[in-house]
Amino acid sequence: MAHTTDFSGYRPLIEAFGDEVVTHSHLEDVALPHGAGTLALIRLDNGEQRRPSTLGPRSLVELGETLAAQIPRAESGEIVGLAVTGTGPHLAAGADLGAVNAIEDRSLGRMMAELGHQAYALLEDFPAPTFAFINGTALGGGLEIALAAHHRTVSDGAKGLGLPEIFLGLVPGWGGMHRLPRIAGPENAATVIFTNALAENRTLRGPAAHQLGLADVLLESADFERQSLDFAARMIAGDEELARQVDEHRAHADDSEAWHQALSAARRAVAAKTGDSAPAPLRALELFEEVPRRDRDAAVEAECEALADLMVTDEFADTVYAFLELVQKRAKHPAGVPEAEPREVTSVGVVGAGLMATQLALLFAERLQVPVALTDVDDERVSRGLERIRAELDRRVERGRLESAQAEDLRGLITGSTDKSVYVGCDLIIEAVFEETSVKKQVFAELEEIVRAEAVLATNTSSLSVSAMAEDLRHPERVIGFHFFNPVAKMPLIEIARTPRTADEPIATAFALAARLGKSPVLTRDTTAFVVNRVLLRLMSEVQRAVDEGTDPETADTALRPLGLPMSTFDLLAMVGLPVAQHVTESLHASFGARFHVSANLQRLIDHGVTGIWAADDDGGARRIPEETAALLEQGDAPRTAEQLLHDVEDALAEEISLMLDEGVVSSPKDIDLCMILGAGWPMHRGGITPHLDHIGASERVAGRRFHR
Repeated sequence: MAHTTDFSGYRPLIEAFGDEVVTHSHLEDVALPHGAGTLALIRLDNGEQRRPSTLGPRSLVELGETLAAQIPRAESGEIVGLAVTGTGPHLAAGADLGAVNAIEDRSLGRMMAELGHQAYALLEDFPAPTFAFINGTALGGGLEIALAAHHRTVSDGAKGLGLPEIFLGLVPGWGGMHRLPRIAGPENAATVIFTNALAENRTLRGPAAHQLGLADVLLESADFERQSLDFAARMIAGDEELARQVDEHRAHADDSEAWHQALSAARRAVAAKTGDSAPAPLRALELFEEVPRRDRDAAVEAECEALADLMVTDEFADTVYAFLELVQKRAKHPAGVPEAEPREVTSVGVVGAGLMATQLALLFAERLQVPVALTDVDDERVSRGLERIRAELDRRVERGRLESAQAEDLRGLITGSTDKSVYVGCDLIIEAVFEETSVKKQVFAELEEIVRAEAVLATNTSSLSVSAMAEDLRHPERVIGFHFFNPVAKMPLIEIARTPRTADEPIATAFALAARLGKSPVLTRDTTAFVVNRVLLRLMSEVQRAVDEGTDPETADTALRPLGLPMSTFDLLAMVGLPVAQHVTESLHASFGARFHVSANLQRLIDHGVTGIWAADDDGGARRIPEETAALLEQGDAPRTAEQLLHDVEDALAEEISLMLDEGVVSSPKDIDLCMILGAGWPMHRGGITPHLDHIGASERVAGRRFHR
């Protein structure tokens, strides 16, 4: 691609982006310390402190033209260097995804890719030393600006650094794929581009970014810009000791073995997370493999072609819907929040001391920093629960995630007892006891005699009727479903279930509490299994039905692979636990009938203590069904092919979701999509479950209408 300082040819692209929030390139001259001369400092600023700067065509043209205007100044000696930094806690958050998603013409996508390269090449080829001061968020194209500079500093308070493109349906296409391996080494580049991006868009903080080699020096956030200017001055002045330290920090393996290890890690990450179901990670692998053999011009051409192709795919459009409309908007502004004032929660009770209960207790203590009272039926169970919490805190201290003093403070907030009178002063009490309605009704009846009339009573049930639990209480209006997912600390979704008798204040309290806990709440009607488990169990029961009717288990278990789900059906079944899955299916069958198939084969496995269908060979090879397990299976004579089963499952899901919307379980298909992404790991590139069912025609086949117009 020809090097240019003329950006006039990008006017058609600018016109296509009608409402871009422009990130301006504010220029100021700064007198460097140590008499090093004048530095041209470009500060990226969109005028909105709370919204990270994004890079649409107007923003990139302004950056390119600002850089171009400094070239004569550098050549004449008027300035001795140039730096780019951000405003507030952000450098830049990359391309404006919403605007990019509006591109329907591949030629405009190609032009957008070229524009980024043209602007960033001016920074890399600048005739004086260039610097990026990474003051905060630097994602995608924002980080690629820094990679184009000759030197980088990073704040120890910076967070949100990374290249999330393949998670979002694209590839690092403004030089990140080509430059990062050369700056930080191929193995670290594979971590950032593939492993982190596919781990639900994991990002780096400043210290980790420096350790991986993304920045030359790590500086204190309190005095970051001044220290960065000092670093720039010393580098420009030729400080030999500093230059030696930078060179040592940049040293990395770049030989064939390093590239072999990097490519292996990248391939493993893609195979584990998306397989061959998503085009962007596969395209990124192709680009990454060719990096050692391509010069910059060839890399630019390949990246532009890849971006132009990917920008117009359904997968990219679906990812933008999932990421922007659901995870960024719907999750932060949920539907159904009452106008009532939420109760202040200053103390919490947890009924039960098992695995789920102790996870809840620790979450409440850590996020709310309030006292948490935990009970169970005997001292031994209480002691085991408290020991489980202590062990988890010790692990966090060992891994550097908590200071010892913080862990001790959390231990002090959580107390255990066999006497439910400890709940007298609690503002919210949540039960996490055995999944049986009669047991939960008894717990609530006991609590009603103890707690204050205004205290909220919550159940963590995954499948039972909240209304049934509350039907005999004097104050059923304060009972809610508050369903967490396991593991509690990591899973972001909470399903808030409202009964016909639930008042506004407990629901408002639940939404406010979810926000304080750092979770994403979705309001559901009180119905069996709410959203996630109802959808998942419909899927699982259809696969089990196929096996019972004669489908080979291997065929059945791999039939859904094209969807790109986090794990196969039978692996999920083993993780959930066969008895738990069967119990929930029985509840759904009782509520909704034969749509939810209760498998006799599964029950036989449970009765014989089998915990999973598959076992690994002794040599760790291909999985197999043990002979004793296979002997328990009784199958019919109507097998289905993988293609038939996938088609049938997709139709079943379309039917179930259509019925859920007709029943008013949630207010919108968006809520089902959000639940499945956050609670079940539905692939981001599928955009949520309902867009996928629209794309393949299942929604129209089954319900006669699309979920999205």
